[in-house]
Amino acid sequence: MASSSSGFVAGLTTAALVTVGYLAYQASANVPADLGRPGGGSTPAAAASKAPRDQQNPAALPAGSGKGERVVYSVDDDRVWLVGADDEVRRTFVVDPGTVDPAPGVYRVTSRSNAITGTDGVPVEHVVRFTSVNGVAIGFSAAVDEAAEAATAARTGGIRETRPDGDAMWDFATIGQKVVVIR
Repeated sequence: MASSSSGFVAGLTTAALVTVGYLAYQASANVPADLGRPGGGSTPAAAASKAPRDQQNPAALPAGSGKGERVVYSVDDDRVWLVGADDEVRRTFVVDPGTVDPAPGVYRVTSRSNAITGTDGVPVEHVVRFTSVNGVAIGFSAAVDEAAEAATAARTGGIRETRPDGDAMWDFATIGQKVVVIR
């Protein structure tokens, strides 16, 4: 009896794995080719090595960061701007970048998670992912305990925000939202 039940369990496990593999294939086959990758429609200004900055107001939206509703992330300045459809800044804030940076370009939000554990072992919330670099997911998140320190030296693409900034990003950056990365 024991050998027949273990064979039954093995058969169920195999069937489940085949089903999950098939569904994963179907999901990946139906994702738009440009989702989560630098867009072919990125403007030369957005992909410039360093967008011009307002020296009098470092928090001002950099010129050449695109048009319309978007998230703008400056890798060099460790700053994010949430920009409305009217090109007005709704919110701007500084961030703490991960160890892996995205290349300048135009991306789209590809996935979101309400609460997970980051690759560095820190519990995070309001995760908004927009690309990956060499298998490392890149996205914005807020540590649940802002005093938490990274538990490992893992390569991470988590761009950390404060919890209030994470709340604002979560509300603003839904699936498909444009993310412009500049230097």
